[in-house]
Amino acid sequence: MSFRGILLNNQPSFSATVQNIERAQLDEHAAAGNILVKLHYSTINYKDGLALSNKSPVVRKWPMVPGIDGAGVVEESSDPRLPVGSEVILNGFGVGETHWGCLAAYARLKAEWLITMPDHMDAKTAMAIGTAGYTAMLCIQALERQGLKPDQGEVLVTGAAGGVGSVAVSLLATRGYKVIASTGRASTTDYLQHLGASQVIDRHTLATPGKPLQKERWAAVVDTVGSTTLANALAQCKYGASIAACGLAGGMELPTTVAPFILRNVQLLGIDSVMAPHALRQDAWRALSESLDRKHLASMTTEISLADCIDAGAKIVAGEVRGRLLVDLNRS
Repeated sequence: MSFRGILLNNQPSFSATVQNIERAQLDEHAAAGNILVKLHYSTINYKDGLALSNKSPVVRKWPMVPGIDGAGVVEESSDPRLPVGSEVILNGFGVGETHWGCLAAYARLKAEWLITMPDHMDAKTAMAIGTAGYTAMLCIQALERQGLKPDQGEVLVTGAAGGVGSVAVSLLATRGYKVIASTGRASTTDYLQHLGASQVIDRHTLATPGKPLQKERWAAVVDTVGSTTLANALAQCKYGASIAACGLAGGMELPTTVAPFILRNVQLLGIDSVMAPHALRQDAWRALSESLDRKHLASMTTEISLADCIDAGAKIVAGEVRGRLLVDLNRS
């Protein structure tokens, strides 16, 4: 059996090509997986973009099939929890980095990495959401566990036109929050307002170093940017506010002080989607199935083929992609 997929190599130099992959190659390089999944859809996230463009050392083993997300149907299984015919979703766990991933028609994956498809959802919808949307839901659930309610004030979403940001804006607005969207792309203003943003602000208002404590504004923040943007968001939080930090598009450093934490009781919540426990994953996906506005999801999603992925990876790293990229693995 052979199937189409993207293969990354680093010898003699880096290459990313769409090609036929043999079942024997998959079995050799993904031998740790005990579930064979026929994948129908995947997606391109920022991390996938880094792998496809070789802009960062994301890939740790070579050769590699990239793709940290996938959704499809179990074709072979040695685990009774996931019999043949089960519809499943994969997010993270180093897939596409240290284990062959999901930008291919088939993947061998470990049963413990997979969750069953929630009710009222299919593979196409799941991958339109992808890790970006799943991460957005993890952020919002974390904020609400800290007591966040719509009547407490404005919620800031940074990097709002990206994948995580777009879904976060939609989810928060649907829940009744007043959402302020920060973006560097003025052309996305109408798009973000359509998703439910009450106001769209220029990211540069948060990107310049500011005072350790600034005028209180935010009841909560979903931050995908990090660096100075996160430092300013912390300085502008209301007393008792929380920030869910899930990204580093602006950099890994955090030039802040302890002032927001000890003088305003601000909580900084780290959100990890890669190794999140199974119960947390399943709950986030259930909530997405129940509450994400499907019309909003359609408006933020662009469908592409496997052949489009390499160019799309470069574009997402360059900040040229709005919303979500859905990959139809039946179109090579």
